[in-house]
Amino acid sequence: MELINKYIIIEGNIGAGKTSLATKMSEQYNGKIILEQFHDNPFLPKFYSNPERYSFSLELSFLAARYKQLNDEISSIDLFKTFTIADYYFVKSLVFARSTLGEDEFNLFRQLFQIIYQQLPLPDLYVYLHSKPERLLQNIAQRGRAYEKSITMEYLTQIQKSYFSFFKSESRFPIVAIDTSAIDFVNNVADYHMLTEAILNGEFNNGLNWVVL
Repeated sequence: MELINKYIIIEGNIGAGKTSLATKMSEQYNGKIILEQFHDNPFLPKFYSNPERYSFSLELSFLAARYKQLNDEISSIDLFKTFTIADYYFVKSLVFARSTLGEDEFNLFRQLFQIIYQQLPLPDLYVYLHSKPERLLQNIAQRGRAYEKSITMEYLTQIQKSYFSFFKSESRFPIVAIDTSAIDFVNNVADYHMLTEAILNGEFNNGLNWVVL
């Protein structure tokens, strides 16, 4: 299959399976993959244990790390790969900051974000894996990361609302929201193929598009 979209984003809430899907698609279609390097962030476990104290430090550190990684990876052309796929988008910084920061801190953060955001290329296709918070909590529990044990349904719901707030304001590229609550594309091959067919064979307009599997 020849891919029309050369820069694809796979996004979603915590536990949505975005890394698993991006990895599978990169392997199947010979894509260059960009995976978020969040494991090395020293503020992440501190944030989950004390969000009020470490939220601004966490969001700033992610902002810098995401910009550096995306800028380096996207500007580096791999002639042996047919497309680029990432398991996050730079706007993720703004989405999470909206949910974790107070009003004054968020306004300052947003100013810094907008300055940097203008320097990065836009994706050809942005895919959002939509899943119910109940399902997300199950996925989070199954992967067993110690620092994620304190994640609540309320926090996941806030993140979800922040994503859709962004979707309503962005009309420069296609955003495809796919409800994956009822499928298991990680462990079920048929579900995976159904999902990738919907992503790669669909015709989408700029702005938000909903896909029902």
